[in-house]
Order: sequence, then C-alpha cells, then structure tokens
Amino acid sequence: MADPRALDEVVEFTSGLIRIDTTNRGGGDCRERPAAEYAAERLAGAGLEPLLLERTPGRTNVVARIEGTEPGADALLVHGHLDVVPADAAEWSVHPFSGEVRDGVVWGRGAVDMKNMDAMILAVVRSWARTGVRPRRDLVIAFTADEEASAEDGSGFLADEHAELFEGCTEGISESGAFTFHDGAGRQIYPIAAGERGTGWLKLTARGRAGHGSKVNKENAVTRLAAAVTRIGEHRWPLRLTPTVRAALAELAALYGIDADFGDVERLLEKLGPAAKLVEATVRNSANPTMLDAGYKLNVIPGEAVAHVDGRYLPGDEEEFTATLDRLTGPDVDWEFAHREVALEAPVDAPLFDRMRAAVQEFAPEGHVVPYCMSGGTDAKQFSRLGITGYGFAPLKLPEGLDYQALFHGVDERVPVEALHFGVRVLDRFLRTA
Repeated sequence: MADPRALDEVVEFTSGLIRIDTTNRGGGDCRERPAAEYAAERLAGAGLEPLLLERTPGRTNVVARIEGTEPGADALLVHGHLDVVPADAAEWSVHPFSGEVRDGVVWGRGAVDMKNMDAMILAVVRSWARTGVRPRRDLVIAFTADEEASAEDGSGFLADEHAELFEGCTEGISESGAFTFHDGAGRQIYPIAAGERGTGWLKLTARGRAGHGSKVNKENAVTRLAAAVTRIGEHRWPLRLTPTVRAALAELAALYGIDADFGDVERLLEKLGPAAKLVEATVRNSANPTMLDAGYKLNVIPGEAVAHVDGRYLPGDEEEFTATLDRLTGPDVDWEFAHREVALEAPVDAPLFDRMRAAVQEFAPEGHVVPYCMSGGTDAKQFSRLGITGYGFAPLKLPEGLDYQALFHGVDERVPVEALHFGVRVLDRFLRTA
C-alpha cells in the first residue's frame, strides 16, 4: 500500500505541474522543459537516473527505468505527456494555470489531461523508494512532449531515435481509462481502454477562378469547398464492430441483463441508456470539419479555399476511410493527410488486463470494469512502433455529477483530491505485480 506521504505528494505534484504552463498551440509553439525538469528532479529524489531528451530545444522528454525483481521478465512502459491544450483564462472560474486546491478539488489545465496521471506515477515511485518496494518486472517511466499535436518532438522522437531505452517493453499503460462512469441508475462503471481509433487529420484544398465578387463565377473555390465540407459533415459512416468494442458491448449487455444483439447495434445502444456513451463514438469512423480558411477581401472571389477535418478510423478501416474521402470531396477538391497515425487494438483477455481489473476492484468493489475503445488517440500509437501494446489505465474514483470526459480540453478542468488518492492506491497495487 502506498504510504500516507504519497497521498499528499500526488496533490502537491498535480498542482505543481499545472502551475507550469506547457500550452501546446501546435506548430512547435510549446516548451515542456520546465515541467520535464520538475518531473526529473522528483524521479532523481527516488534514486532513479532520469534522462532528459530533446529533438527540438525546449521540447523535453524524460525517461527512467526501475529494475524489477524477476530478471528476464518483459518490461512495462508507464507513460504520460507533459503538454496541455490552450485555455482562455476569461472563460474559467479560476486561472487555468493556478493549480488551486479548493474544497477538495485541484483546478487547472491538465488536471485530467494528464498531469494528474503524471503526478500519480511520481508519487508511487517515490513511495516505493521510501518503503523499499520493487516491482515484479522492469518499469520504464516516460514523460513526453508534444502529445497534443503531432508527437514528433515527443513519443515519436523517442520511438524513432531512442528505441534502446524501451528494450524489453511489450506492454504499456497511459491515459484515459479506469475512471468512474456513473450511469445514472446507481451503477459505477470503470472502462479500461484496449484500443484507439486511428488519427486522420485532413487538409482540404479547393481551387477555382479568382474574380470580382459581383460577377457570375461557376468555378468559385469557396462554393466548391463548402459543398465538400457539407458532404463530409453530413455523411453517415457504416457500423463496424472491432473485437474491443464487441467485448465492451457484450460486458455492458450482461451488466444490464439484456441480449447482446450485434445484428441491431443501434437498438442495443438505445437499451444501454447513458452507458452507450462509452461505445457509441467507436462503432464507426468519423470525420468532423473543424477549420475553414478562404479569401482576403469581401468583394474578391479567391482562387483557393482550405478546410481542415478531424478524421478518425477504426482498426482495419483506413482503406475504406480514404476511399470514402475521395468520393465525398469530389473532383474539384483535393485532400491530404495533415497528420496520420495508426489505429490500435489490444487484447482484453490478456493477463495484464486481468491485473488492471483486479486492482480497480480491490479499491472499488462496487464497480464494474469493462473494456472500451478510445475515440481519440494517445502516445500509445507512436510506442506501438516498438511492438508495445498499449492500454488506457489512469485510475480515478469520481463523484456522480462530475463529467470526466467533458473535462478533457474543456473549461474548468479539475480533479477531486480523493480521486487522486484512489488513483495512487490502485496504481501502486497494479504496478507492484503487473
């Protein structure tokens, strides 16, 4: 069991990391080094020898290894990112980089995505150093830069240039799993991620004939782009059930005592009620238009118009995804991947998943653990290049009424102190025997 000091430190470290502004605005506009030095200093205080690694000055990653008690056992990667998305202070109840602890809650950008998990890792490792605990297998601890953009300066750089640091790692854990989902009917569900949709961020370019805004122009680039964006936004993608999503639906159906009718998935989702939120975004591909850029003067028809689309595809569906985009954009609009990463699938019948399930249930015996697939993506995509199977496991016990998933990239991001304490206890229990 993690010592009492670890419970204090996880709050201190979450708040301390939040106060370090690591806003990632994209295009290289971020500086994670102060946060990396903060984490490295605390790892060194636990007797480890952390390495600070950069592809670009200021975009710093931290890697350290803890030796296990079983020589020859496969190593486990435990990773979290240090960067956060932007936050407009005018929209928040507290300053997003205050790290304020108020009424038993830690406030600020990164409180759930994902400086809370970074702090949990640090607290557990330091607790072990104080009490003489060693894990069964080697643990590789990694804190990364650039997850909120391309990961080129973070996990991508580490996987491509420093693969030797992850020698022996076969599995990994990181964000977005083992949190409390309240179904509104008294049940507490703890979804553990065993898959991710692939990332297909798209740039659409329409070209036409530039001209005066008062003239007839049937080659208007803006019109062509708008038509393509509308087709993409209104497209209904076909249903596809991956093994992870199928397992999620089967376990949820059993929990609610209903038939898992995979022949009518839409009806099955309706029967699951609020719990359908855990799977409804991952039963098909998606493509959501997010940005538009065209023109430079109201009375000038531009010769080019650009749009950006956030596309996500299921494991095995990338070919269908690209073929569909070719059809939806049509002959007058070109498109390309602005950023592209693989979809992931992890086995839910693996011993590691059983150990994660057991660790959660020890401290939340009233909870129901189920697998699920993330609608978005994590650094597990880049680490998969090294043959590392990734899971989402950042445990938090949350009160009813706190919408955890809405806090990701949202206003007033926050995490209860008791949730952090639960996370430390579960993570400690899991990592000792993983």
